[in-house]
Amino acid sequence: MIFVISTVHLKPGALEGCLAAARPCIAGTLKEDGCISYDVHTSVTDPHKIVFVERWESRAHLDAHMTTPHFLLWREQGPQFIASRRVEIIAPQDVTVL
Repeated sequence: MIFVISTVHLKPGALEGCLAAARPCIAGTLKEDGCISYDVHTSVTDPHKIVFVERWESRAHLDAHMTTPHFLLWREQGPQFIASRRVEIIAPQDVTVL
């Protein structure tokens, strides 16, 4: 399993427009093979920061996602709302507590 953590800093006044543009991508993504979950969080300390958290069965599923029409549309529309973005792909680690 892998996670995609996308931290986005929005342009002033762009939150509602960004979320409206992202909704079709999120809805389509949740229907994709290999998508376990897709959550959106807003910062409680920064009104211009949102964090997208995706959970995928595998990197291959994520790679396939990046070629879907709904993802490509979001990539086209997103920049009008986004000032900066940082994307991390992470994997859980087994930490045994003794």
